[in-house]
Amino acid sequence: MSRWKAASIHLSISIFVGLLTLALLFLVWFPQPYFEAAGGQHLIIVLLGVDLVLGPLLTLILFRSGKRGMVFDLWMIGIVQSTALVYGLYVIAEARPVFIVGVVDRFNLIAAADLAPEDLAQGDKPEFRTLSWTGPRLIAARVPPPGKERTKLMFQGPMGKDVQDYPKYYVDYAEEQATLLAHAKLLAKLRKTQPASAPVLDAWLAKHGRTDETTVWVPVMARKSSVTMLLDAKSGGGAGGLADLSLVVRQSHGLPLIGSMPPLRFRENPLAPESILSPSGPLLRKL
Repeated sequence: MSRWKAASIHLSISIFVGLLTLALLFLVWFPQPYFEAAGGQHLIIVLLGVDLVLGPLLTLILFRSGKRGMVFDLWMIGIVQSTALVYGLYVIAEARPVFIVGVVDRFNLIAAADLAPEDLAQGDKPEFRTLSWTGPRLIAARVPPPGKERTKLMFQGPMGKDVQDYPKYYVDYAEEQATLLAHAKLLAKLRKTQPASAPVLDAWLAKHGRTDETTVWVPVMARKSSVTMLLDAKSGGGAGGLADLSLVVRQSHGLPLIGSMPPLRFRENPLAPESILSPSGPLLRKL
């Protein structure tokens, strides 16, 4: 067997493993559109680069039919490649979204790595104390009343931790639904500041039998992007209830507003996001 044939076989196996990895990421850990919002695209490039290139390339360089110790060499190549793949999957798993937390006037996409084990253990319900492996759970966080606890949060804000990072404040979404709805913005404002979004927005509204008057939006803050969640203007739920919180566009921090983005891409995922707002610092400084 020639080294090219051996490398081709190795590459075929690597491609198969890569496809299984992509299915795991896109269908289970990062249901759309959360992959880009959580910054997973950068990690997957490195992961698949190692999986598809490292192993087959080493085989191409080292393989020689009949060479003494060739079996050992191939085993070592497989171990190195598998180790790199497992480590890459671990890093990506830590970046997977586990909660979408509604807090006063926005939603926050929380990754597994954002929650310390000791904080996670303080959640009031079992679902607040465990990390999802099948996409983020929709919940809310209740800001503590004025006092020592809120003051402590204010000082922790500049260090990057806010109320959404502490599961002890988590509650069911329905309990804070009215607060989020009260801070939601009219679609008229989105149309005014983002005129290029009108055709896509109109198409989505028509498809779901909704109007500007029956739909409002709230920003969703994520690690690498911010997106916009559409809510029912009366209930604060989605077009068909909480299970149908809908739509949104993709935009990375620092890029132009939606009106300047080519092209606009709205998605109809339950909780799909895209925002024209940037994170505005610790939440408690705004209360």
